[in-house]
Amino acid sequence: MKKVKIALLGLGNVGRGVWMILNSNKEEIMKRSGYEVEIAKILVRDKNKKRSVEVPDEIITTDFDEILEDDSIKIVVEVMGGMEPSKGYMLRCMDKKKHIVTANKMLIANAGDELFEKADEMGVMFQYEASVAGGIPIIKGINESLTANKIEKLYGIVNGTTNYILSKMELEGADFDDVLKEAQEKGYAEADPTSDIEAFDAQYKLAILASLAFGSKIDVDNIYREGITKIEAVDMKYAKEFKMGIKLLAIAKENNGKIELRVHPTMISKKHPLSNIYDSFNAVFIKGNAVGDLMFYGRGAGDLPTGSAVVGDIVTIVRNGVDAENSNPVVKNNLWKREILSMEDIESKYYVRATVVDEPGVLSKITSILGKNNVSLRSVIQKGDEENGNVTIVLVTHKTNEKELNNSIKEIAELKSVYKINNIIRIEDLE
Repeated sequence: MKKVKIALLGLGNVGRGVWMILNSNKEEIMKRSGYEVEIAKILVRDKNKKRSVEVPDEIITTDFDEILEDDSIKIVVEVMGGMEPSKGYMLRCMDKKKHIVTANKMLIANAGDELFEKADEMGVMFQYEASVAGGIPIIKGINESLTANKIEKLYGIVNGTTNYILSKMELEGADFDDVLKEAQEKGYAEADPTSDIEAFDAQYKLAILASLAFGSKIDVDNIYREGITKIEAVDMKYAKEFKMGIKLLAIAKENNGKIELRVHPTMISKKHPLSNIYDSFNAVFIKGNAVGDLMFYGRGAGDLPTGSAVVGDIVTIVRNGVDAENSNPVVKNNLWKREILSMEDIESKYYVRATVVDEPGVLSKITSILGKNNVSLRSVIQKGDEENGNVTIVLVTHKTNEKELNNSIKEIAELKSVYKINNIIRIEDLE
């Protein structure tokens, strides 16, 4: 059996998963790839750190040059995360004709072009399936299986932490802060959960998916981003009354030649399968002009699911000829130049929850402002609060322009009888 040597940059959660899979599934990988895959070196920051997997001391190193200068190492697997030194390590490895596998969504979203161009220039393979949705094969799905399609719409639940939090809030009526604390205790959320709950993680992943789906370079800063911190248990209750659920959705659509790109909490019908994705699972729903509707579903994070995608990429490189140049050209994301639609120009239905003074004429003033701004109402719920004399009003609009909705909300918030605009959530028809 032929042997191929690889190196891991990092031995954290994902690195541990890669190590476990390559060892426990060694025979299956050999049969399917035709090679024995050997981890020759693992780069770590601290050699003396206690680890949850047993790794031979002789393959652990803190010196990156030991990997860079070892010509027998053909594939370098980056599972460190972050921008630097990860990017620098990858570029230097490509200069040495080493193929690259990475799970680094931040790096791909922000500096993917530079890495793709370098890989193309040096004739090495560059694989990044694990950068989006853990073990779900969505990158290969778009790059390979759906190449005959014009992708019209893409909706993704691509962050397991936020989906876990929203699931608990929906199913148990729990409060956001309590569920976040529980998620941290269980290891679903980091000590600093900002990247997840403020939707930065989902924003990076949407940049990668949209660039592939629409064949266009995507600047991550052009993607509208809104996290889940404003969602309250009461919003879940009202969503249930409307026969809907609330999910953090990554949305990409073609709209008259332009692309809508946005990540935000979204109300969707309980009849749609995405609304019934619970716990830390991920799902990506795609509408193609030829294939119709497809949904990819599975574990979106964790050592073994993400490690599975990484090992799959290693096998892809091995199968394509680890010693050959340009045997698997880098997929280009600059086939077309697409304009990103401004958020002011998108159209959506909206859920608006406000607290107002319980006095006659308040609702008529609000509806008058909405009508003046071409915003029509689909339904209204009004509930009183005997303790303080305030009333909760919940409005659901018909499809309207975001700019006109925002103009209405500014005027409504200035009314003396309006105590607070509690929340605004977009409603998406996933027909």
